[in-house]
Amino acid sequence: MAAFSKPIEENWHPPSFLVYNALPGHQDFDSTISDVKPTADARTDFYDRSLTSRRYALVGVACTSIFSYLCVIAGIVTLARHGISGVTPLSMAVPPTADPDQPPPPQLVRQAEILTLMLDLIVMLCTESTGFVHGISLRSALASESRLRFNTNLRLLTAARGWHNPNGALLNGISVVLLIISYSSPSLIVCVDQNYTETFDALVSEGIAIAGIPLLILGLALLLQVIIALSGMRAVKILTWSSSPFDVTAALVHHTQLTPATFRCMRRVSDLDTYGGPAKPPETQPSAWHAHPSIRKVVIFLWVIVVACAGWVAFIVYDWHSHLTLKTWSFFYNSNSYPMSYDIFGGSLKAWIVLFVNIAVLQGPLTLGLHCSELIVNVIRDERQWRCATRSQGLRVATNPLKPIFTHPLCLILFITKPFLHWMFGLAFNIGKYASNDTMNGFTIMMYTAQIWNLCIALFILACFFTVIALRRPHGPQPAAYGHLQTLANLVDEWSPVMWWGHKEDGIPYCHAGTSDHPLPDVKMDCVYAGSGAGSLVSLS
Repeated sequence: MAAFSKPIEENWHPPSFLVYNALPGHQDFDSTISDVKPTADARTDFYDRSLTSRRYALVGVACTSIFSYLCVIAGIVTLARHGISGVTPLSMAVPPTADPDQPPPPQLVRQAEILTLMLDLIVMLCTESTGFVHGISLRSALASESRLRFNTNLRLLTAARGWHNPNGALLNGISVVLLIISYSSPSLIVCVDQNYTETFDALVSEGIAIAGIPLLILGLALLLQVIIALSGMRAVKILTWSSSPFDVTAALVHHTQLTPATFRCMRRVSDLDTYGGPAKPPETQPSAWHAHPSIRKVVIFLWVIVVACAGWVAFIVYDWHSHLTLKTWSFFYNSNSYPMSYDIFGGSLKAWIVLFVNIAVLQGPLTLGLHCSELIVNVIRDERQWRCATRSQGLRVATNPLKPIFTHPLCLILFITKPFLHWMFGLAFNIGKYASNDTMNGFTIMMYTAQIWNLCIALFILACFFTVIALRRPHGPQPAAYGHLQTLANLVDEWSPVMWWGHKEDGIPYCHAGTSDHPLPDVKMDCVYAGSGAGSLVSLS
């Protein structure tokens, strides 16, 4: 599939379907080409470089840097004052009873869980900010290597060439580890601190505290992700910061990294491996499952996580003989919950490392699964944007970069699901981090059967939802693209800020379908379409 052309010489003159001025006031093609009249004002900015997205992204990265520095500083201060096993109290109060054997009150434990959820949300915002910059630079790196096929790719599982490349396999692998560490840390940071008398015969005060080591590790993990993202941004020329597949397609066509193919105006993305000749309009389109090879892998991986979670709870029930009843089933663990538990003694650095490894091994697949789910969401988003071209309002190419996150249902669902599922994992795989006199003497890992079942049910619903979305087949004759750049370059023959797709020309023996800056009639289902082989790129300003 020769989807991309190699860079060409500077003295090359573009054909008539690439009519544009390279620079304002500068004519760089011959009189024959310049006599061609485009359908709209032809300027260099016929695609949106989306500098607004760039500003938003850099603001997000700056905020991530500030938060990471604060975590590092707070972690270092805690270690300097209280040692490796020390914690810094945030708020302390006199307990209702001085009984030293009295467990922490439930409201204090719930407060710690809420703070953990807030940390999960902050971590999600930070990793999304760095991930956006890293994804844009990876996309540009793949385009420069003529390896960019789809607008959306698996960011951490797709690499550019070269081990030293900031977007290469080595740093991508490191980014995977850093992402898992980032989501594993919040469940270790917030703890309950109880202060006793010197003889431990009375409880003096209790409250919420933060542990130094996991706070320091979280700060370093986020800071390293910022460095990798900024290194990737500086290592490659970014043509556009837009997430729109149309801006990316137009940018690649403009820079001769992508060449539209003729006679494929009715060919969808699933027809790439077939002879690209004339075709009649189909009544239905292929699903994302059949159109994008990575979608199938993501859906299968989500179901593997569901099965693994079910196996996890089955092991606990079998080994611990823990059976659920209506009395013990709840969203939060309570006094009626009897978890499977084991201890990690001591508050040394070795104990912290063992604890992080335990969490990362179990939480790592969940982190990767949610990261890979972004592919399904973004591919469906790209396709729905393309299908707006047959609606009365038309397809608006340029949009606010934050609008899809808060207005597209799939993006909003994933935005909420990420921190919530990580928080649910923290409830199922709970770390007993009760400190005494600002010091942790050990950890108790508790796995609650009911909470694991809750997590398994939530993952099952998520996997079902994404499976249905991936298998859904769009209706109508408009060829499906799913963000495939070569397909979009073949289908869009006239670029404008607002585009409509439909029937453009009658012909013998073939008709032509394409895009225009005004509404077009529906294609004729009994006609054969092949395309005119010419088009124009016009200003999106």
